[in-house]
Amino acid sequence: MTTRIQPNTTPNAKAKEQLESVKKMLGGTPNIFTTMAHSSATLGFFLGGAEALSTTSISSALREQIALTVAGVNSCDYCASAHTTLGKMQKIADSELTQNLNGKSSDVKTQAALTFASKIVTLRGHVSEADVKAVRASGFNDTEIVEIVAVVSFNIFTNYFNHVAATEIDFPKVSTANVSKAA
Repeated sequence: MTTRIQPNTTPNAKAKEQLESVKKMLGGTPNIFTTMAHSSATLGFFLGGAEALSTTSISSALREQIALTVAGVNSCDYCASAHTTLGKMQKIADSELTQNLNGKSSDVKTQAALTFASKIVTLRGHVSEADVKAVRASGFNDTEIVEIVAVVSFNIFTNYFNHVAATEIDFPKVSTANVSKAA
């Protein structure tokens, strides 16, 4: 697929400043950031959300696992590729990351979170009382459930952004082509 919205090579002063902070944090500026740099408001929204979510009570590893599940359900190869790389940085095994992309986990509690995340996406948030009870019964409290919803929602934004822009993947490529879309 041809990139529909190219990375911004001439960002405004605010977006340049934001991209510099990304570069300091990540050592570079992945295409998603430089493409968002067409709008410093959009890039600021993304960076602010990422910063806020970094303080959740759920672990950074679980946030990556949820991101992979959401990418799988939404067929976002860019996010699947990025979050597989980030998941490896969290010391998550390759086999687990592959399972996570399919909404699966070898850990029972993580599986409950990924099942709930998949249902949030596929049911467009209209989960049942039983779905909430199931994730709660697996050991997640209300704070963590709210944070799972936030992580899912944040990742839906990046999935849709990459679908619209057809962002060129600049991570080792991971395909969602064989991911089961059922929750």
